[in-house]
Amino acid sequence: MNLIALAIAALLSIPPAVAAPLQSDHSHDATIHHSFEDVEVWVSAFDDPKRAEWQKPEEVVKALDLRSGMNVADIGAGTGYFNRFFAAAVGPDGKIYAADIEPKMVEHMRERAEKEKTPNVIPTPAAPDDPKLPAGAIDLIFICNTYHHIDDRLAYLQKLKGVLRPGGRIAIVDYLKRESVEGPPIEHRLAPEQVTGEFEEAGYRLLTQHDFLPKQYFLIFQPK
Repeated sequence: MNLIALAIAALLSIPPAVAAPLQSDHSHDATIHHSFEDVEVWVSAFDDPKRAEWQKPEEVVKALDLRSGMNVADIGAGTGYFNRFFAAAVGPDGKIYAADIEPKMVEHMRERAEKEKTPNVIPTPAAPDDPKLPAGAIDLIFICNTYHHIDDRLAYLQKLKGVLRPGGRIAIVDYLKRESVEGPPIEHRLAPEQVTGEFEEAGYRLLTQHDFLPKQYFLIFQPK
């Protein structure tokens, strides 16, 4: 790895071996892939107490207008950072499907749910092209800092329609396309205009856009 790549990896607190950008000509494919196998590394990054200052998890969940009994799917849930906030918002009658493609992350979330006493959190092993969610059962799909990791996004968005209940929504939170210490290098970020364009092409409409996050955009879509 060259010195520039090493510097980027250090800046993001990502081990050089897992900071591997993709080379793809497909405009709807992932811009970068990481290995998330080393759970301890990602816990130190994703669960850093300082993250709350800019991620504002309680405000994000409040803006989603969740109600008791709703089912939420967090795709790319990682270490389960948002799980307890979602669990509190939907109450014991709701379910949180915490989906991730890394088996060790899924196991970590299972242990975390036990520690945090959130029995309505369901850690869910996912595939890169399929979140493995129950059909027609989800009120809200939440994708935070993960959308740019998804390959063939238009096909993926079509598949997500099948898991939404009538009136269901998809919320995207991801990094603004400008330099910041947190997040991937700027060339691997997707502008909100591109995200909105992809959703529209896949048959969704933009419902709401929130602007209170300092480092990220926050978009909510619904199938047309």
